[in-house]
Amino acid sequence: MNWFPENVSTYGADIDALFYLIYYIVGFWFLLTEGALLYFVLRYRRRPGQRAEYVRGDTATQVAWVLVPAVIVLILDLGIDAAGARVWETIKGEMPETEIHVRVTAKQFNWDMTYPGPDGKFDTEDDRTIENMLHVPVNQPVRATLRATDVIHSFFLPHVRLKQDILPGREIDVWFTVTKPGEYEIACAELCGFGHYTMQGWLNAHSEADYEAWVQESWPAA
Repeated sequence: MNWFPENVSTYGADIDALFYLIYYIVGFWFLLTEGALLYFVLRYRRRPGQRAEYVRGDTATQVAWVLVPAVIVLILDLGIDAAGARVWETIKGEMPETEIHVRVTAKQFNWDMTYPGPDGKFDTEDDRTIENMLHVPVNQPVRATLRATDVIHSFFLPHVRLKQDILPGREIDVWFTVTKPGEYEIACAELCGFGHYTMQGWLNAHSEADYEAWVQESWPAA
């Protein structure tokens, strides 16, 4: 029942586990509720000679039919919240130290990936901007600063289990660590205009040696 793309990030397994926790809890109670509704529809359907009964709902048994499910839902909700808070803290809490920092600018209908160059500073002469291609090394945390120039976009890396809305006028930092070399899709998960369907990029995860070779190729003087 693995419906997701292959997970290639360090925290992807935690997100998948949280999804399936919610899925099985909700799925169980959905089937139970629908089964109960179907039973009551058939059991208490209109029949010749059988009169309807008015239920006031003020006896202890009748009140329990409301309160007991409410308590169960509350307990399950608190359990899901506790599990979700742990995953949220891992992803959105303290960002790990990293030497890889990229500025991702979303616009209709492309991604601009800007690297600060050997000086490690943005908006200098050695910056390099690449369209729709994000190069990162595996097994190293990557910090991405997300910006938008026009409308709301959403930076979505399905294989990394990362999705973050990008708002014009704001810079939002996210991080991820890829664990397997390869080329993975970057999509926009927010309807951003008539060309939204064309807004596709690629995450190119290199081995350490290949990434160093790409750096040397991009900045030969350094």
